[in-house]
Amino acid sequence: MNILFITSSRIGDAVLSTGLLKYLHDEYPSAFFTIACGPLCASLFEGVPNLKNIYPVKKEKHHKHWLKLWKKIVGTQWDIVVDLRNSAVSRLVFAKKRYIFGPHIDKSLHKVEQNAAVLKIFEAPPAPHLWFTADQAQKAAIFIPSGAPVLGVGPTANWIGKTWPVENFIEVVQKMTAKGAPMHGARVAVFAAPGEEENAIKLLQSIPETKRIDLIAKTDPGVAAACLARCDFYLGNDSGLMHCAAATGVPTIGVFGPSYPHLYRPWGDHTAFARTEQSFDELIDFEGYNAKTLDHSLMTSVSVETVYETADRLLKRLKTD
Repeated sequence: MNILFITSSRIGDAVLSTGLLKYLHDEYPSAFFTIACGPLCASLFEGVPNLKNIYPVKKEKHHKHWLKLWKKIVGTQWDIVVDLRNSAVSRLVFAKKRYIFGPHIDKSLHKVEQNAAVLKIFEAPPAPHLWFTADQAQKAAIFIPSGAPVLGVGPTANWIGKTWPVENFIEVVQKMTAKGAPMHGARVAVFAAPGEEENAIKLLQSIPETKRIDLIAKTDPGVAAACLARCDFYLGNDSGLMHCAAATGVPTIGVFGPSYPHLYRPWGDHTAFARTEQSFDELIDFEGYNAKTLDHSLMTSVSVETVYETADRLLKRLKTD
C-alpha cells in the first residue's frame, strides 16, 4: 500500500500536519509513505516508519516545482493521496482515495483541527507527532547528555515583530531556575536557527557556563527536534521550534503577540501560551507599519511575570494530573 502525503514548506505548519501521518500509520501500519514538503522540513520526516521517499519541493517560478514533483510520482499507483497544499499534482496522479485541503475547510479552526477535517476527523483530532532516526537520536544525546533536567528556550523567531525581547527571556529563565523555583538547578539549552544567532547568544551568555547548552545554529530541524525531546520544559516564541517541542510531548509555553493563538497555539494538554492583550490587528494598527521594514518587537506588553506565572501554572497542573 502506497500513501502520498503533501505538506507545508514551513516548519510549524509541517509539524502541525504530522498528526495525520500518525493517524494513517496507525490505520495502515504496513503502508509505505512518500512525503513531499519544503526542503527545510525534510529532516523532520526522516524517522517516519515505512518511509519510502521524501521529495523536497522548492518553490520555483511558473509552478515548475509542482511539475518536477509530478514527474517523480506519476508512475506510482497511489492508494491514498493526502494533499494539504491543494495542488494540481494530487489531481493528476492515479489514486484510489484523495483527501485535499480546500475551501470546504473551516479556516477559523486551529490548524490541527483544519488538517484533521481533511480526513473528515471532526472529533479528537490526532495530535502532532514526530519520529526520529537512530542517527538523529544519537546526535541529540551528544548535544544533551543525560543528567540534570533541561529547560529548552527558543528566544528567536523568523520575524522581529513576534520576538519577545531577549532581556525578558533572560529574566524569566533566571526566575525559573532560581532556588525554590520550578526548574531550580536545570541546565538551559538555547535554540536558534541560522541567521537568528544574535539574541540567542545574549541569552546563552547570561547562563552559568556549567549550565548552558549551546544549540544555536548547530543542527538541522530534525536533530533540533530530537534535542527538544530530551528537554523537560520548553519556552519560546511562536515558531516552528515551539511546535516541534509540543509534538514531542515536552511541556511547552509559547509567547504570542502579532500572530493568531486560535490557529497556532501549541497543541495539547501539556501546553499553554501567554500573549499580548492586544490582538494581531491592534498591534499593527499604527502609522507607517510595514512588516518588511519593521525594526522592533511588538510584544513588549507581555510581562516577565505573566510568562513566569503561565509556566508555573502549567508545571503545577501537570504534576497533579
